[in-house]
Amino acid sequence: MATPLAWSQVTPAAHAEPRPASVEAWQHSTSARLIADGSLSDVAALSADDVWAVGQQEIWDVWKNRGTIRHWDGARWAEVAIRDASGAGNLRGVAAASSSDVWAVGDGHDGVPYIAHGDVNGFDRVRAPGLWAGDWLGGVDARPGRVVAVGRGKTRDPDPKKKDWTVGLIVTGQGGRWTVQETDIEGALYAVSEGFAVGDTGSQPLIMHEVGETWKAMPVPDVPGGYLRDVQVDGGKRAMAVGGVYHGPSDVEPLVMSWDGKHWRRVPLPGTDARLYGVTGDGKGRYWISGYDPSHETEPFMMRCEKGDCEIIRGAAAEGRNSVRLQAVTYLPGKGAVWAVGHAVDAADRYTDVVETFGPGGSSPKDS
Repeated sequence: MATPLAWSQVTPAAHAEPRPASVEAWQHSTSARLIADGSLSDVAALSADDVWAVGQQEIWDVWKNRGTIRHWDGARWAEVAIRDASGAGNLRGVAAASSSDVWAVGDGHDGVPYIAHGDVNGFDRVRAPGLWAGDWLGGVDARPGRVVAVGRGKTRDPDPKKKDWTVGLIVTGQGGRWTVQETDIEGALYAVSEGFAVGDTGSQPLIMHEVGETWKAMPVPDVPGGYLRDVQVDGGKRAMAVGGVYHGPSDVEPLVMSWDGKHWRRVPLPGTDARLYGVTGDGKGRYWISGYDPSHETEPFMMRCEKGDCEIIRGAAAEGRNSVRLQAVTYLPGKGAVWAVGHAVDAADRYTDVVETFGPGGSSPKDS
């Protein structure tokens, strides 16, 4: 069912006119129908009838929990088989170069990072030499003939002074060959998009940029306690990265950075304590950010940014939900809509996966 729209706006410039609420609204709240205690971690759309999502089911049962891959064909969500006896644990990232070239990354039940490749007919595990037990992968980007995944692990550097370093890992597959690179500074990487990877050093935001065959750390604003969890790149002169600033266990400030082709700058935000997780864009300078607002935890949270101004958009609370956390978001080409995925939690701490739609009428997935 459609839900009402509420705005928390940045104070507009004196000449600006309010944007009419009818332009965009939360249209529908539904589910990809995961098994009980399921959550979706990431989503990627090739078109309005070709959308991929990944996550985990039965998250509280150590013996039964497993990763899941779901596909929307324009009419319904379906689970896609993973053909692997060793089993996938939580799947955190998904990317599609085409309908027949889809990649997912996360954890393997054998302790080694999990990489899966396939299409609607099923997925197979891909082993990347150089990944060790204890390494972790969280983000993936795919282009025809090339896939890049990022995460963290212990340094491979034989220098005894670095033996306990945790570093970002960049795993590249191309032409049937795999390479594993690590950042030259301590840190971790959580997302990657078109030659940009984001994360943190443990005390500051970290953004890596691919130059030739080398990944180099970029200059970023000084933000003590800052971290980045997702990035959306819309060409060489426009990108946005999102995350937060950690001040304490229950004190996290949202953080957004924008790229203009030369510099990363911090974006001013409306007052909120929201945790920001995912970002997507329409390729024309308009971005949507998904997350969770602990001060309005029953309401789906989204932020919309354009030309340096960001606005908060809240969906209505639904009966039986004590909180809603939207962990990822994707733009549907041709529809002008975005879909955000994550989970809702009820009073008994049971998880239910959610798919929230934001955009013009007629762009919503229907229950199947």
